[in-house]
Parts: sequence; C-alpha cells; structure tokens
Amino acid sequence: MDENVQGNTGDVVAGSAKAPVTASRPPSGPFEGLLAIDLTHVLNGPFGTTILTDLGARTIKVEAPGHGDDTRTYGPYVGDRSLYFSFVNRGKESIVLNLKDENDRGVFLEMVKRADILCENYRPGVMDRLGFSYETLSALNPRLIYASSSGFGHTGPLAHYPAYDTIVQAMSGMMEATGFPDGPPTRVGGTSLSDLCGGTFMFCGIASALYARERTGKGAHVDVSMFDGTFAFLQHALMTWSATGAAGPRIGNRHPSMAPFDVYRTRDSHIVICCGNNHLFGALCHTLGIEALTADPRFLDNSDRMDNLDALKEAIEGALKQNDAAFWLDALEKAGVPVGPMLNVAEAAALPQTAARNMVIDAGGLKMPGNPVKISGYDDPLTRPGAPRLDEHGAALRVEFAPGQPS
Repeated sequence: MDENVQGNTGDVVAGSAKAPVTASRPPSGPFEGLLAIDLTHVLNGPFGTTILTDLGARTIKVEAPGHGDDTRTYGPYVGDRSLYFSFVNRGKESIVLNLKDENDRGVFLEMVKRADILCENYRPGVMDRLGFSYETLSALNPRLIYASSSGFGHTGPLAHYPAYDTIVQAMSGMMEATGFPDGPPTRVGGTSLSDLCGGTFMFCGIASALYARERTGKGAHVDVSMFDGTFAFLQHALMTWSATGAAGPRIGNRHPSMAPFDVYRTRDSHIVICCGNNHLFGALCHTLGIEALTADPRFLDNSDRMDNLDALKEAIEGALKQNDAAFWLDALEKAGVPVGPMLNVAEAAALPQTAARNMVIDAGGLKMPGNPVKISGYDDPLTRPGAPRLDEHGAALRVEFAPGQPS
C-alpha cells in the first residue's frame, strides 16, 4: 500500500443521475443505480470494485495526476494497455483529481454527496489527513457505505505496517504452510492471493452494509484487511494449530485429512485423484486392479491410510504407470471416482466448461476472466466495456459533479 493521493474512477450514478431501468433496457445487475467512488489502487481494492461494477454499479475511479494508478505502468502489455490495470478496472469511468487542490476537492465532495459507496485502500490515516475520514464524509452523506481495505486493518498494533501481497502471505502463515516438506516456504503461485482475499471480503462487506442500510437507512464503515482475509483462508492449517497448538508441516499436494487425495503420476503425466471415503477407495482399487489394498490392514479406513501415505501412493502409482493419463481419466470417471487432469492456464481457459460459464470474456478487445458471480434474472455478458484511459471521463464528470449543481 502506498500513501500517494490517487484513486480509481468508475461510472457514478446517484440522485437524479441514476439511469432508469426500462422494458427495452434490462438491469445490468443487482447494483444497478448505485454510484461507487473508487479511490482504490493497484490490485486488492480494484478487484473488489470490479465485482461491484460487473454487477451493475456505476463506478468512478479517481486517479492521481501523473500516471494515475500505478498498475497502468505494470506489464504485461497489449499495445500500450496494461493487462494488470485492465483486468481489475473494466467498465469504470476515470477522472484525475488532486485531492489536495481546493477545486478538485469540491468536485470530489459533490460526488460523495450523491454516492452510495466509497472505496479506499490507503494506509490507515491517509484519508483522515486529507480531511476525508469516515466521520467527516458520513456527516455529509449519512447513507454512505465507506469501505476501507488495507494490509492489516484500521485497528491493532500493525494497522500502519506496510503491506504487499507477499508480506501478508508470509506473515499470515500462508507461505510457511505452502510447498513440500523438503522444500522452502512458497508463495501461492499464479496469483496475488492476499490482495484478492482483501478485495473479495471488501465486496462482501459492502454488500452486507448495503443490505443493512435497507433496514436502518444508515451507512457504515467497512474495515477489511488482506491479513484477516488470508488468515481466514488457512482453514486446514488452522485446524492443525487448534488441535495441537502448533503449526503442521508442509504437505505438498496431498490433503491434510483424507487419503488417497493427491497428485499421482501415470505413464505419461500427472492426474489428481480424490477419495473421501471407503466406498470411493474401493472403486479406485477395483479400477486400478489392486483390490487387495482394500483388505490390507494398512489401508482399511481413512485413518489407516493417513498413517501409511507413502506406501499407499507407491501402490497407486505402480498401477497408474501401466497406462496413460487419458486412459485412467476415462476409466476412473466411469467408475465414479473423483479424478481430474493436470492442466495449465491455457488449457483451463480452453475448456468447454470455461466457455459455458462465460469465464473468458472480451473487455475492450482484451481477453480476461469473467465474473464468477452468476445471478438469475441478470445478464452475464461475454463482452464488457474495457478499462478507461486516464481521465477519459474527467471533463464530463467535472460538469456532472460541479459544486452547486442540482443532484
């Protein structure tokens, strides 16, 4: 997190500016008609506000003068467009505001008066120093949902500690719990998990506060942290700690409580097999031609199998190596044994299931992940608006939210 005065912009809808839903224009999502001011930057906050945007909110991203959100300068790029920025800012409007400038502050405060939601992910204290604390802005707009997503939250001794995803993964226990017993602590691969946990829980908090506002008429301050979200995701590791008072060892790809439940080598590649009970274990052994294992005292039930994991894996892989992955995937699926192939990202993106769920979409001409939240009665379009250019909507928004204008 940094303390630069920057923000994110998205389309703002509030007061008389709210677009009516008509028979010819179906609602874009359950948050249709809500106006969100997005002051978040980089990944954790923008991820959460993108969910709001995908579900119909008009989101105005407020960005700092200069290059705007830092991720506009991060690769990879398609042409001059950053995919890092584009993935979590699609469908938003952009306005550049210097929140220390009197005129720009006036525009910003006019937006606040009409907004339903304000999101920020600065270090605790930055918004207060700017004069934009929850207490100040809620006095201006008592119905405002003011969401803060930070590294460690707004309370506690680490509230002002600098936080990036890797720092939070390390301090939460996630890295120490990830990897193989004979390897080093390992960051979760392929994604910035702690950032995304913070953004997801920020969205959850906003949705909850909006529901409460329907009953009370009052806004609220939503305070979530990357650390809390990551710590809460450590379910299995925390179970071990709760039971024993100590951290368990790294366990690689296997399940901490069930066996066989792991990655296994076939003749040509790896597959994943997951057996959560004796019935499935019996079906697995029958299909692999190793029925004798079901009567072996080492493997009679799950607790026995957990005590003899190495021998169990050796026996299973000895059978699997007699044929290719495709053969075993077909045979085990027909036998009702939970099994899956080991795919890379390109292969996962090409799955018919991915297409059926609209999980690869076009946003501004760029391929990116779709919205995982599917709600009946609302479209889940394959094509969505792209991320805005810096200050793309600035001129129009300055007119719309000029101080003194009727809402």
